Amino acid sequence: MKGASFKRMLTMKKFVLLMMSLLLAFTAFLSTTSPASAATPFRDINSTDHEIIYLYERGYIAGTSSTTYSPDMAVSREQAATMIGRALKLDGTQRNTSFPDVTKSSYASGYIDSAYKAGFISGYPDGTFKPKEIMTRGEMAHMLSRAFKYSATSAISFKDVPYSTDTNSLYLAVNKIATNGVAAGTGNGYFSPNAELNRRQFAMFIARAINPEFKVSFEMPVIDTYQSTVDALNIRKGPGTSYTIVGKMNKGDQFKVYGIANGWAHGAFGSVTGYVSTSYLSKVPAASDTRIMVIDPGHGGSDPGSVYNGLQEKNVNLNVGLRVESKLKARGITVLMTRRTDVFHSLDYRAAYGAQNGADAFVSIHANAINNSSVSGSETFYSSALDPRAEHSKQLATFIQNRLYKAMEHNNRGVKDADYRVIDKNPLSAALVELGFLTNSSDAYKLGNATYQDAAAQAIADGIVDYYNWRDKQ
Repeated sequence: MKGASFKRMLTMKKFVLLMMSLLLAFTAFLSTTSPASAATPFRDINSTDHEIIYLYERGYIAGTSSTTYSPDMAVSREQAATMIGRALKLDGTQRNTSFPDVTKSSYASGYIDSAYKAGFISGYPDGTFKPKEIMTRGEMAHMLSRAFKYSATSAISFKDVPYSTDTNSLYLAVNKIATNGVAAGTGNGYFSPNAELNRRQFAMFIARAINPEFKVSFEMPVIDTYQSTVDALNIRKGPGTSYTIVGKMNKGDQFKVYGIANGWAHGAFGSVTGYVSTSYLSKVPAASDTRIMVIDPGHGGSDPGSVYNGLQEKNVNLNVGLRVESKLKARGITVLMTRRTDVFHSLDYRAAYGAQNGADAFVSIHANAINNSSVSGSETFYSSALDPRAEHSKQLATFIQNRLYKAMEHNNRGVKDADYRVIDKNPLSAALVELGFLTNSSDAYKLGNATYQDAAAQAIADGIVDYYNWRDKQ
């Protein structure tokens, strides 16, 4: 009996150990397959998304589900108001608001009403709030600068944010958040105020606003280099002759410019920073090796574009785009391709690609289509957005179009202003080319013909060179 009892105890011990091993293995399995690990609260963010984790742990933000944050999803106006409202601990109790399109039933109604009463959000002229509209970087600058009551400014400038002294201007809003370490631009002197925000980016801005540990340092971007045309040119403390002289330049000395407004350039000469009258400055010509062009073959992957006469637009665009790349490189111009294979990229990816990679101009290549087979010809578009790139974009489009219609031997449909997203939301000088109409039999033949594809590519490349030559003389 004693021996049998011992054996039963030994058997039971083995059983308990086996069950514990199975439990540990099952727990390990769960930990490796769980959608949100202990390191991150959501399965679709990384452990390096410190700002998202920080805000989530403090209850300032929530996911789009119990396991996802959707970091790449665009941020709407109601989402932005809610995130800021939680960060500022505003009253988020759902209630009626002053806006007819924000009812008590909206999850964001309380925060929108509190933010409106606090004065850092406003509606549109028609009295609506448009809660589902997507936030842009410019709108974010206005909202955050008011919400966190920033007052400190500095001599910060961006190429695509016109200087203004208006207290409600985009310039001052951007200046304030950059000065306070909330934003540092999108690179190469651009802020990209019209670019849309996603949930990851907006979380980063909010975290920087409430926690100094997340703030970013700002390095003044040089937007251009000018040289003095006279000797003993005064550098002043402010933009006017009444300001104190802080230094002098002689003829030929170079002045690194951060921004220009009302006839005065703000920048640096050596260690001296100040303002110089533009009447005595001339732009230093750009060297040829600074020419960096983005070629964007439109559509691709799951998006074929227009499909007529046996041709898919995406293939025509890519064939011509690759030929343009080769011809520009032969002229010493650096070329960045948004795609070199049959892949899909979003319009916002394409629009931001150039500025993020140090380019100075952008050309998107497309083929046209219309429900009238008699319409033929090429046309080139630019956006007349009210910022410094508008005139350069128009010139780029004009130089290309002047060569393209002749090379394609069809109608000249001219240079036109349009708000196509890849050029309208693009911080660079940008043009969109329509090679011809796939719906027209003659144009379609040419667009599918290697000889004409090469001719179109040569015309586009020559037009781009024409543009750079014009630009360097400005």
